Amino acid sequence: MLQKIFNTLLAGKRGYLLGFVLCFGIVALALVIQTTYKLEPCPLCITQRMVFMGLGVLFLISTFIPPANIFKKIFAALQVLTALGGAGVAIRHWYLQANRESMIADCGVGFDYMFENFPLQKAFKLLFRGTGDCAAIDWTFIGLTLPQLGLISFLGFAALAVYLAFSKA
Repeated sequence: MLQKIFNTLLAGKRGYLLGFVLCFGIVALALVIQTTYKLEPCPLCITQRMVFMGLGVLFLISTFIPPANIFKKIFAALQVLTALGGAGVAIRHWYLQANRESMIADCGVGFDYMFENFPLQKAFKLLFRGTGDCAAIDWTFIGLTLPQLGLISFLGFAALAVYLAFSKA
């Protein structure tokens, strides 16, 4: 019974629409958490949100591609790579939080400042180095931090993309 519901929910275009809705739902949830608890997102949090939105757009585009088309597999590969890239950012963020005692208390420069005042390569280098803000744990859910929840979500989306690419519907 549960498998029938699962297969019906993920059949064809519904699976891609579900991926789209979930990706943007996660971003909306992050904004709700941010405003409710008056939190300022760090550069890695913002990056993860952008990856979720990009992944959501890829799922939405896949909704309009015919099932037998080669582009279906290409978009599945893009979805998996995007999700794994987001997982990499989440792992980096989790690492910074796990080693926060050794982090310098300095908060560093903000996301906007990085991209407005540094060359793109330097801005990305600064972004992934993280800041003191990235090491802070401001909110948890069932004992998991936001980067850990993001990692679980990204891996789930990668699995969803693989499932949808190889499903018969």
